[in-house]
Amino acid sequence: MSHCFCILSVIFSLLLVPFSAPQEIFAGEADRQIYQPTPVPDRIMLTWKQDPAHTQSVTWRTDTSVNECFGEIAVAGEGPDFVKSARQLKAETSELKTDRGNYHFHALTFTDLEPDTLYAYRVGAGKNWSEWLQFRTLSDKAAPITFIYFGDAQNQIKSLWSRVIRQAVLTAPQARFLLHAGDLVNRGNKDEEWGEWNHSGGWLNGMLTNLAIPGNHEYDVNRVNPTAEEKQAAKKHLTRRWRQRFEFPENGPSGMKETVYYLDFQGIRFIGLNSMEDIKTQAKWLETVLKENPNRWTIVTHHHPIYSVSEGRDNPELRKHWQPLYDQYQVDLVLQGHDHSYGRTGLVLQRNSGQNTGQKSRRQSAGGTVYAVSVSGPKMYELKAENDFLRRAAETQLYQVITVEPQEIRYQAFTATGTLYDAFTLRKNSRQGGPNELINQIPDTPDRVGAAEKD
Repeated sequence: MSHCFCILSVIFSLLLVPFSAPQEIFAGEADRQIYQPTPVPDRIMLTWKQDPAHTQSVTWRTDTSVNECFGEIAVAGEGPDFVKSARQLKAETSELKTDRGNYHFHALTFTDLEPDTLYAYRVGAGKNWSEWLQFRTLSDKAAPITFIYFGDAQNQIKSLWSRVIRQAVLTAPQARFLLHAGDLVNRGNKDEEWGEWNHSGGWLNGMLTNLAIPGNHEYDVNRVNPTAEEKQAAKKHLTRRWRQRFEFPENGPSGMKETVYYLDFQGIRFIGLNSMEDIKTQAKWLETVLKENPNRWTIVTHHHPIYSVSEGRDNPELRKHWQPLYDQYQVDLVLQGHDHSYGRTGLVLQRNSGQNTGQKSRRQSAGGTVYAVSVSGPKMYELKAENDFLRRAAETQLYQVITVEPQEIRYQAFTATGTLYDAFTLRKNSRQGGPNELINQIPDTPDRVGAAEKD
């Protein structure tokens, strides 16, 4: 009897606890704990600030108790003895104020590395270190390279984008870097969203280099916890964390460093542009970068597309100022986001030598640039009824695996389930300066253009 009385007492006492308290904890405080920093490094991410054949940059986060942090690196070995030859470098530490409190971000660039060599590294200080992670430097010669390109992740990142980045790397385990064409998150100054983005990539971010350019959602109200009225009235700025988080080359126009840049590697000049800032200033910089390009291939990325694939969206300023340069200097491939649907053109030249700013393009059998627009997250927009895209998709999360070789670029777009949806090969003309040859390899996968377009 006494035993039953004790059980009843426990049940009765539990009934007296307000149900609202645990609901509040699970709704907000749980996330707050998940994404809070500690003295142990987290959000470790590889980037490139300098020559990818001889350097590697890395950033990470700790709480503010860590004022001095380091990176250690050694040529990776078959066994654990490689740690004995590790050298140590001191990181630069800076404080970031966020809506979840203040953090410390740390950044360093490993230098004097050997090309095409596997290195192991870790970051930390005192008793708090990361695991040993690995990366391979790029070659200092023109050599085949594979990378993965993502359109906007943006919304429900942990819930619905994480499967895409993970499936992508399973599809292309040989990939050397991940390219994000803007709108990595929905609110650039909301730390919880960056927590989801880092959670989704996880250890991949510490072993595969990330390249990115900002989209419109990396621009946010520059206040820690703005009210609704402040959000409405305040001007949006590049997220406070961009330059602390992403170590990119500082070779862009003044005032746009690490959002506009170029890198040369393995026969490619890779150019990142910021379609949120001064388009004309970037055009002047871009012309010099394209004119002085010694590489065989030129790949450009920016967030807003030259040719929009979704309804009600258009970017005539980009066609006016940037596309004539793409035509003149024979840019091979332009990778974009923003439209939350998929479209890929053939070889395209602008009509009337760049004077036309309308949506219509001139598709060429010989010469021109291939433009791709893609989306990797779950936010979707309706397709335009008419445009010049050779392959389109609505309501579809995708990732693209791109392999660049000395003579050709192979492009494959996969759905989130790993199904091949689009493909082509771009072959370089053997004649110097001659037009590329486009070989379409669109699979039999049914068109995913939306119910409205099937009527």
